[in-house]
Amino acid sequence: MKPDFKLLVFDWDGTLMDSEARIVSCVRAATQDMAIETPADEQIRDIIGLGLKEALEKLFPGSDAPFKERFIDFYRHYFLHEDSTPSRLFPHVREVLDYLASQDYLLAVATGKGRPGLNKVLQETGLAPRFHATRCADETFSKPHPEMLLQIMDELGVTPADTLMIGDTEYDLQMAINAGTHGLAVSYGVHTVDRLNQFNPLGCLDDISELSDWLKQ
Repeated sequence: MKPDFKLLVFDWDGTLMDSEARIVSCVRAATQDMAIETPADEQIRDIIGLGLKEALEKLFPGSDAPFKERFIDFYRHYFLHEDSTPSRLFPHVREVLDYLASQDYLLAVATGKGRPGLNKVLQETGLAPRFHATRCADETFSKPHPEMLLQIMDELGVTPADTLMIGDTEYDLQMAINAGTHGLAVSYGVHTVDRLNQFNPLGCLDDISELSDWLKQ
């Protein structure tokens, strides 16, 4: 039987919001401004979920700190101000979060986004009041390090046994393992089901609307 969870922690990009195209577009724009070779879209998609510095280490191995700082400045400029590529909540996200709140779950976000980016999308979607805690990769360690989850659990007074991490990447599921919590995958994000299943999640949802019934089973 599944535990009776008290705290549900969501990844953002690829789990609650379909932001893949916008992230790819902003990375491509930043590389053009820096006059460097643009990685393939598949390579860019693969780093979604990591903090920006960790993502850049995968995209441009061995790049130094000044390079990373310049790239991040360009990327954030496009993401926060210039890029108009649509990013929308996945279908049913708002209804699912409303239902979970009505059932007195504690809800949180653990994301590879920086704080300015998360604040922007929380404001645009109006979802900020739904979450009891949020952590971003520029505030602590990037996934799959467990610190984001450990800080959220400490803030809300919840144990790992009562916590479920929900995400679309191996970084989410590995973070859950590292923090001693449970993990639940979703299949509609950036990593394949086969890749996700290597980390033994409790299940894999094809639509976020399945979460409410999954928790009841």
